[in-house]
Amino acid sequence: MPENGTFEMPEIVKLQLWELLPTVVYFVVGVLLFGGVIWLMGRIMPFSIRKEIEEDQNVALAILMSAFLISIAIILAAVIR
Repeated sequence: MPENGTFEMPEIVKLQLWELLPTVVYFVVGVLLFGGVIWLMGRIMPFSIRKEIEEDQNVALAILMSAFLISIAIILAAVIR
């Protein structure tokens, strides 16, 4: 610690923190997009997705929803890359 009592962060740490910023931004955008897609699908469908999957045990709908979310994840990964 310097004599005047202040602590200066090393340059390499500053550089790594600035490189971390885009990752955090992409993460937040990805989470918001996933939430938006799930909300939009709930609005578009003429039935309750939660009721169909949880109560009625509709496996086909669960597989369809998971395939759709995986496709969104692949698109997001391609955009980020």
